[in-house]
Amino acid sequence: MKKFLMAAAGGILAGGIVTTQVAAPLLAQEAAKTTNVYEQLDLFGDIFERIRVQYVEPVDEAKLIEAAINGMLTSLDPHSSYMPPEDAEAMRVQTRGEFGGLGIEVTQEEGFVKVVSPIDGTPADAAGVESGDFITHVDGESLLGLTLNDAVELMRGPVGSEIIITIAREGESEPFDVSIIRDTIKLTAVRTRLEGSTAVLRVTTFNDQTYPNLAEGLAKEIEAAGGMDKINGVVLDLRNNPGGLLTQAIKVSDAFLEKGEIVSTRGRNPEDGDRYNAEAGDLINGKPIVVLINGGSASASEIVAGALQDHRRAIVVGTKSFGKGSVQTVLPVRGDGAMRLTTARYYTPSGRSIQALGVSPDIIVQQPRRKPEAEAEEEAGTKPRTRSEADLRGSLNNDSLTEDQIRQIEEDRNKAEEAAKLREEDYQLAYAIDILKGLSTLGPKE
Repeated sequence: MKKFLMAAAGGILAGGIVTTQVAAPLLAQEAAKTTNVYEQLDLFGDIFERIRVQYVEPVDEAKLIEAAINGMLTSLDPHSSYMPPEDAEAMRVQTRGEFGGLGIEVTQEEGFVKVVSPIDGTPADAAGVESGDFITHVDGESLLGLTLNDAVELMRGPVGSEIIITIAREGESEPFDVSIIRDTIKLTAVRTRLEGSTAVLRVTTFNDQTYPNLAEGLAKEIEAAGGMDKINGVVLDLRNNPGGLLTQAIKVSDAFLEKGEIVSTRGRNPEDGDRYNAEAGDLINGKPIVVLINGGSASASEIVAGALQDHRRAIVVGTKSFGKGSVQTVLPVRGDGAMRLTTARYYTPSGRSIQALGVSPDIIVQQPRRKPEAEAEEEAGTKPRTRSEADLRGSLNNDSLTEDQIRQIEEDRNKAEEAAKLREEDYQLAYAIDILKGLSTLGPKE
């Protein structure tokens, strides 16, 4: 027993020695780190004072501090930034659905300003700016080396004023200039219409109005079609949608899901993670959905596409999405400014992160660019006319059908020809509608 106690005591003593020997260096390391941080802050103060006193021209001290704060945030990732009071207010206005500018969502890639997507119906959209374009100059001034906020500031200006941006585009041998007239950007979050028996929901952004616009517009189109039984499905068009509010992405996804996870977010600490689940209720009672995406579909758009794809609730058609799988939290700071900080990654219901990878369509469909000669043929009306048996002189009549049956066939043919015209205007949308037509044709007959 005595030997046992001695062994136990020795073990405790040895444990004490080991703990002390391990803990002491760790404490020393932490102390060194803290000292190093304060030394760097002292260094910052020294440099700030040197600039303030010795720079060749007088400097705005407040702007120097703002630039330092913004530099610290932008060094983290392309989506974290500092917003001075005027920018913070502009951001709040934008989420309400109206703001001034060109109408483009931009990010920064390797020092260059890259267009995520132009917003439908805005000056940039009308001027032909495309997703994936790089903006190299504004009014002849290079953007290389500027922060994203500074570059955006150059693009702002009074409504009605002209701006000339220089664009470098893949497939073009030389950069080219585009003239745009600044305007007040009034966002209609969702535009709805009927294409034959298909309800098309064009979602341009995710702001406070997105879900209300979608629910109201969808109900209107269903009524115009003559009821839910007359609708063969929905095309949810998320192309060139740069994203927006996470809450609205969840609501739009939930509009078509009866149950299950929509999205989860995971932050630095496990306890900061959240899961968002669908509640019972489907606005279209299980009718098929085709989701359209492209390289300009980002963030909230990818949450919706990923959720509906993972639940096999929709067929995703188009091209790979942008791949922004992070969540930014806007945090107020003193002086009425705000800090946009990346605080989490989001994951689709299957647990996949789309960060830098994007959502891959179930069916890849490129949007072909119209050839100039095809446009010229349309304008001149010189497209070749097809001939049929009925055009031949002396051809036999079809005596197996009544006049009403022939009239119905001709009406159906005219509808099909009208639908085919859409392929010339928007091939991807026409492809999506054709999928829904095929599904309804194969569906059960009552």
